[in-house]
Order: sequence, then structure tokens, then C-alpha cells
Amino acid sequence: MSEFRDRVLNCADCNAEFVFTAGEQQFYYDKGFKNEPKRCKNCKSKRQDNHSGGNHRVETSALCSQCGRETTVPFKPTQGRPVFCRECFQTRKVASGATAGG
Repeated sequence: MSEFRDRVLNCADCNAEFVFTAGEQQFYYDKGFKNEPKRCKNCKSKRQDNHSGGNHRVETSALCSQCGRETTVPFKPTQGRPVFCRECFQTRKVASGATAGG
């Protein structure tokens, strides 16, 4: 194993200098990460907020495959796959967990 020392890097977004600490380098090494960080913590945080939409969930309107009611789902439905409203989904979930027979 090699010895890690704090290193100064330049942010790819704002070009500010930031420290890639020995502890962070050890973490990257332990996790098997090949690339060192490209952004300072500030720019990394801004970028993550933009990509996650600030924890905004995508809601898509769809018709329930079982009861036909209009519903919203937190994903984009794939053609050919059934989509269920919350009630039908819960009913199917409970039914699949029950023992067969009736």
C-alpha cells in the first residue's frame, strides 16, 4: 500500500483549488475508485442538486391495467408492462404473499 498525502487539485467547473485529503485518497483506494475528484465540494453539491432535481420525483400519468382508473406513478412506464394504481398494486402485493388456495 502506498502512503497518501494531501494534494491540491483544481475544480473542473470553477477552477478553484481544493484539497484532496490523504483520508479521502485512502477512501478512494479502499473503494477501488480509479478517478480522483474533479470538482470542489461546492460545485459537486450544486451539480448533484441539479441532477437530482432537488429530490423532485417524476410523476407520470397512466391508466391502471387492472381497474382502468387514471393514476400517477413515480416512473416512466415501459410499453408492454402493466401499470397499477396504488390500491391495485397493494392488493396484488398482498395476494402474491398469501398462500395459494381458496
